[in-house]
Amino acid sequence: MSGKTVSSAIFILVLGSFFATLCDVFIKMAGADVAIFQFTFLRAVFMCLILSPIALVQFLRSSRVSAMQGLKLHFIRGNLWVLAALLLVVSLAELPLATANAVFYTAPIFIMLFGAVFYKERLTIDIAFAAVLGFIGILVILRPTALSFSMISAIAFAIVLAANSLLIKKLPQEQSMLYGLFITQLFALPLAGSLALWEGQEFDLDVLMYSVLSSMCSILYSVSCLIGYRFIESSKVTSAEYSGLVFAFLLGWWIFGDTPDLWVFVGSFSLLLHCFT
Repeated sequence: MSGKTVSSAIFILVLGSFFATLCDVFIKMAGADVAIFQFTFLRAVFMCLILSPIALVQFLRSSRVSAMQGLKLHFIRGNLWVLAALLLVVSLAELPLATANAVFYTAPIFIMLFGAVFYKERLTIDIAFAAVLGFIGILVILRPTALSFSMISAIAFAIVLAANSLLIKKLPQEQSMLYGLFITQLFALPLAGSLALWEGQEFDLDVLMYSVLSSMCSILYSVSCLIGYRFIESSKVTSAEYSGLVFAFLLGWWIFGDTPDLWVFVGSFSLLLHCFT
């Protein structure tokens, strides 16, 4: 799957959505009392460790000029990743998996809107109508009178995730995707490590285990985004990520015994209509 056709990009993003939901499952398993900054730092560390052999080989095979390209962009994306990771943990600590993921899926809507504003991607009437449907679904799920800090964190996560996804288009085309992901995570370490030191929590073995598992899933999701959004206009493929709603409902019910209320079902149905509009 190259991601250079619409169908292959959609398939890759559906797989990525599954791994993203698995990542959320492992983060939620860490518990509401997890040391958030320590957890985020360990996730960045393990992503670097997992990617380092691949990155080293690709660094040796590429020219020095190519390897050093886009460092400012990787720095920005790395620090945005830290912010997104923190917001993700806060959201999943309190919200049911299906509810949290339903809110997270405002990200594709923001990707479409940001793509139109910053990349001049064309928004057709159908795409604009689909975006409106998506926002209606989110409003139904959120019920503004029932907003909580975890809900606000989930919305903020979606916005940061959308911004980070669109920055992929600025990455050097000749640079390996996995090498770029490694550099991005490497730049995330100073901020994440500083926050973990400031937090000052004792080391927790359970945090280590969930960090490794969520890191592996996060890498797979990141790779899917790198491929899925790199060559095709985001407005043509971003709806594929809504497949994660189905995974979230199923895994939330199976693993955590979550039963979403009627508002979540109605809002999610509106999001799915947006997906197929």
